[in-house]
Amino acid sequence: MTKILKIDPLNPDKRSLRIAIETIKNGGLVVFPTETVYGLGADAFNVEAVSKIFKVKNRPMDNPLIIHISNFSQLEDLVDVDFKKRKFLDFISHRLWPGPVTLVTKKSERVSYKVTGGLDTVAIRYPAHPVANLLIELSNTPIAAPSANLSGKPSPTDAKHVINDLNGLVDIIIDSGRSIFGIESTIIDISTEVPRLLRPGPISIERLKVLIPTLELPNIQSFRKPLSPGMKYRHYSPESCLVLFICEDEEKMVERIRRHLRKTNNKYIILLTTDETINLYPKDSNNFKKISLGSRRKLYEIAHNLFDSIITADLEKPAEIIVEGFKEMGLGFSIMNRLRKSAHRIVGEEDEV
Repeated sequence: MTKILKIDPLNPDKRSLRIAIETIKNGGLVVFPTETVYGLGADAFNVEAVSKIFKVKNRPMDNPLIIHISNFSQLEDLVDVDFKKRKFLDFISHRLWPGPVTLVTKKSERVSYKVTGGLDTVAIRYPAHPVANLLIELSNTPIAAPSANLSGKPSPTDAKHVINDLNGLVDIIIDSGRSIFGIESTIIDISTEVPRLLRPGPISIERLKVLIPTLELPNIQSFRKPLSPGMKYRHYSPESCLVLFICEDEEKMVERIRRHLRKTNNKYIILLTTDETINLYPKDSNNFKKISLGSRRKLYEIAHNLFDSIITADLEKPAEIIVEGFKEMGLGFSIMNRLRKSAHRIVGEEDEV
């Protein structure tokens, strides 16, 4: 049976974490909070424990995991890079960690290919969440962890999401309330000559470019092998059909959605909208419901609410979940990355999913 531990996210108690620490040490699976989303963790150096993660999530074995650390000294066992690369790793990591950024670099021999999906690189993150840090520190080992959801489902930003997906499948679920950011970490590959953004996240591209002026923004869809978590397989998709509407002009986007609603008035539809446009749509009815993601002027609020709102809508089993798109600037770029990957259909572009 899965044990649920309620832990204060700001002032975690070591004694309350004891059972979770022992579980990690004994090769078990522990779901723990981070500032981005909840992670499904195991001892990164225990190959048998790591294999359980893939089995529980039904995750493809070639989809790499992120290794989480609680101090910079743990890098010594994880990476094998020359002096120049190590100098750059130290420069970047000390400016971005602890925080919602994952760095990809050459792995050491101690890191199993099961963790890296067969790649010679390893994805590493030093989370800023007090509970995650304490769990890793007291377990005395780095923890490998993807998001704590069934493969392909929306990432969990609240312990209740994890309980719906994984209760009975893992040993421990640590409940520390909702995540701060609500979307997964930014991933930067620093193993190549020119650093590359592999996944946008809570840190905007504009801010990253100040720190790393040479940062390359590749066409992620062109990669045949996943260079980091979240690059090869469909992610974040609800069971219900999610339709994403994209239009630079908000008024035109609203009109397109209204026309779509008129054509489907015999279906139960949930619309994920914003504070600025919510009143431009018909009132809630037996076959129509609106959920505001927050204000377009506060994109961190949108990101914070995104997965929670998608999961909440999906639980009602509507015929469609319709979502308004956002301008792909700043954090909007990361939000749209998640929405594109979760959409079953995209309206307003030539490419449809």
